[in-house]
Amino acid sequence: MEKVVITGLGFVTSIGNTIPEVIRHLVQLKHGFDPFPALEGEQCPPQFYGAIKGFDTTGWSSEDWTYPAAQQVPLSHLKGMSPHVLYAYFSGLEAIADAGLDLSEISDARTGLYSASAGSAGMAHKQMAMMNARGVQRCSPFGVVSSTVGTINFNLGAHFKIKGAVCGMASACSSSAHALGFAYDAIAMGRQDRMLVIGAEDGNRESILPFAAMRALSRSKVPEQASCPFDANRSGFVGSGGAVTMILESATSAKARSAEVYAEFKGWAEACDGHSVAMSHPKGAGLCAAMKSALAAAGLRPEQIDYVNAHATSTPVGDLSEILALKDVFLKGSACSPAISSTKALTGHALSMAGALEAAICCLAIKEGFTPGSAHIENLDPVCEGLNVLRETTQDAPRFVQSNSSGFGGANVSLILSQWEA
Repeated sequence: MEKVVITGLGFVTSIGNTIPEVIRHLVQLKHGFDPFPALEGEQCPPQFYGAIKGFDTTGWSSEDWTYPAAQQVPLSHLKGMSPHVLYAYFSGLEAIADAGLDLSEISDARTGLYSASAGSAGMAHKQMAMMNARGVQRCSPFGVVSSTVGTINFNLGAHFKIKGAVCGMASACSSSAHALGFAYDAIAMGRQDRMLVIGAEDGNRESILPFAAMRALSRSKVPEQASCPFDANRSGFVGSGGAVTMILESATSAKARSAEVYAEFKGWAEACDGHSVAMSHPKGAGLCAAMKSALAAAGLRPEQIDYVNAHATSTPVGDLSEILALKDVFLKGSACSPAISSTKALTGHALSMAGALEAAICCLAIKEGFTPGSAHIENLDPVCEGLNVLRETTQDAPRFVQSNSSGFGGANVSLILSQWEA
């Protein structure tokens, strides 16, 4: 089977829209949270969100949106976009350039695109409101393609002129981790030479507020206490959005063009809890199975893992489930404890794009030689005893990294990345 490597990254996130910005926030443990005007008021307790800087997508029409002046988006492209597709477009262009490629080089039958998003609830709401107020014929002809779950595929498959495999994944907060896993399979099995993997979310009122009804959003009025995975007093997550693009290639393709490599994608696995439509298994059974299977797929033992980027969103039940899974994998039998952190303390929970965001962060850690800490922990949950939960970023370069994602319905994915040895 072909070895798979990561050669390009692109970010539009709450902690930065460039690689240097993202690294700076991770190293300094600087969060990206801002007060969210749409969440203000006593009737809606959540206070903060992971704000995307440099973009304004609040207008009714995409033609009214503003975005970084460095890139002009053709009006023909904007017409079919929702906010997260615009973010995905920017992150895609950045990743393509970062990989040392241009648009002409990704338009062939050996290059594909897998994506993940929940679609655009905000855009769907606008279209329905217009239909109800003005009639069916007054709706935008782009209403469907701009709002449904596959909108990234529709838009960027066309705008980037992708000729290979194109597909979208929908497994809630595991979606972009699934996209990465299946992209790995496509390359490892020789079906494709290169894959763009994109995770993106609107990160606005319509995509975040519904979680308040689930009591999943933090009500803290202090941003440093609003997202605190593994803290004994954690109370919920901070919603976020944006986009991350990763360029995966076969080692053969990367070597042929002398591409710089961030990391090797060693393997992955998935497993379902089979337990609840919304809540994680109380003992982390599905995630534990996914982690063990991923280690086996990568040919590694638990004690070889240097760092785990946990899914940990800062919810009491979800974090506890993952803590128990981590203990099962690393403290039973092998009795080892890799460094563990949740970068959602800084980025917020980016929902279906979380897997790609955190895998990309792991690539930066491997390439740049640091291990990101878990911010905002004042009182470490006693159940973490025995686990090495980092409280500060260290200048240690992890060799083998495991990145976890969990979604509704008990969908669990675990990815393993490593330093590249050509």
